[in-house]
Amino acid sequence: MKSFVFHNPTKLIFGKDQVESLNDHLPEHTQNVLLVYGGGSIKKNGVYDQVMEQLNKKGVTVTELSGVEPNPKLTTVHKGVDLCREHNIDFILAVGGGSVIDAVKTIATGAKYDGDAWDLVTRKAVPQDALPFGTVLTMAATASEMNGGSVITNWETNEKYGWGAAPYTYPTFSILDPQNTVTVPKDQTVYGIVDMMTHLMEQYFHEETQSPVQDEMIEGVLRAIIDTAPKLLEDLSNYDHRETIMYAGTLGLNGMMQMGYKGDWASHNIEHAVSAVYDIPHAGGLAILFPNWMEHNVDVQTHRFARLAEKVFGVETQGISEKEAGLEGAKELRKFWNSLGAPETLADYEITDEKFDTIVDRAMKRGPFGNFSQLQEEDVYRILELSK
Repeated sequence: MKSFVFHNPTKLIFGKDQVESLNDHLPEHTQNVLLVYGGGSIKKNGVYDQVMEQLNKKGVTVTELSGVEPNPKLTTVHKGVDLCREHNIDFILAVGGGSVIDAVKTIATGAKYDGDAWDLVTRKAVPQDALPFGTVLTMAATASEMNGGSVITNWETNEKYGWGAAPYTYPTFSILDPQNTVTVPKDQTVYGIVDMMTHLMEQYFHEETQSPVQDEMIEGVLRAIIDTAPKLLEDLSNYDHRETIMYAGTLGLNGMMQMGYKGDWASHNIEHAVSAVYDIPHAGGLAILFPNWMEHNVDVQTHRFARLAEKVFGVETQGISEKEAGLEGAKELRKFWNSLGAPETLADYEITDEKFDTIVDRAMKRGPFGNFSQLQEEDVYRILELSK
């Protein structure tokens, strides 16, 4: 492992009815809150009322920003920044899934920056301050509730980038009640499962040779997800299964799994380029791309692919080569995701090779990428071709 310093400043509040403790975690002198959420599902499932009850008890003034998109857009961030300045906002509360939280991270920093928030996303500027913010999570997937990452799309330029700047983009607290995820529909539940599994596997593929503890942790969480996911899809209202998946999603990308090394993240970069052009669900794109990334890169470290196949997917490795085992693991991953109902090809979203040049251009915007296997233009084309 490389030397490292680990510090995660987010307070995690996990369990039933924990929204009732919201006011215990708000800064003492909070007066003006910006409440940010998505398409309105929180009003149907009762979470909105839970949150507003607590905020009303606190006696704060609440300004609302609704309609955050599944791939949060820069235009929505701009609306949030304007509201913060207009209403003298001193705390932001994200109520929703990863997209809502990602938007809030950029709003919180953009409100304290004199220029365009897109400068922060594109790393032309580094935030020096941010409004404090917290989250009430309603969908298990991204772990944005306990990390400093954010992904924002500029639809005008068809660009989508991940960014972050510790400590400013970490929530001060996150409230996770699995009860608040039981109404998440099947397709969104599947997307969340794919997303968290991909996060774990992106971190699993790295160049360090000494990582037995991290390897075992990642493999164990993946096995727990694989065991639980089919049961959950059979009974979407099951609290125990929702609890397991929710906790797994947070562990999947809160920093604990990649202490001492960097993961790869090339598949995420390609997917960001795809959904910047076609605006498809992020996890849907990952479900299509990641097994093909595995097939394309199996020769880089065949033993890691073979280990994943054996430890996580139960592939019998006796009598076959590491490469054969690794390829079988990629097939088993695809088979598992297909069993959940995840998409398999770009054609599932009616995407052809018509705009592959544009996708590759967006993916290569910052040059070659990937920490486990660095990809060039021809590699991206190959993975897209495998994904047609």
